[in-house]
Amino acid sequence: MKKERGFSLIELLIVVAIIGIIAAIAIPNLLKSRQAANESSAIGSVRTIGTAQATYQSTAGRGKDFALTLTVLNTDGHIDSALSSGAKSGFSFACTGVASTTTLPSYFDTTAAPQSTGTFGTGNRSFSSNETYVVYQIAGGTPTVGAAPPGNRLPAGMTPIE
Repeated sequence: MKKERGFSLIELLIVVAIIGIIAAIAIPNLLKSRQAANESSAIGSVRTIGTAQATYQSTAGRGKDFALTLTVLNTDGHIDSALSSGAKSGFSFACTGVASTTTLPSYFDTTAAPQSTGTFGTGNRSFSSNETYVVYQIAGGTPTVGAAPPGNRLPAGMTPIE
């Protein structure tokens, strides 16, 4: 009689169980890594918008006005089309500029909110910045902006990123 070779059903089940245990350990860590990467990208994008606003103010804004929208920053070539679309790396971006008047200077507010939060979300922190170029954070999906000048430009409930 020939000797048959191969794996028994028990051996195959043990291997599948081991792979399942490894996956159960690895997947949550991978999700947290993806969220951390998305949040880092969002912080970088908020800083990029701030830099683009500073460049816009010193060139097209004639040293006085900031750009009113992300589209204006894209049209002038200061940010890419992915960021100007308002969605990048699992975050939604908004930038609202206000033109200067005879009594108030120009200012802008930038916000970045995760498109979904929680264990399987794209991020668990929201970010905000303005013409002070400080990036602020808050847990959750609702970034805030500061009051209009000459009021307090610190976003309510948010802390600066160090």
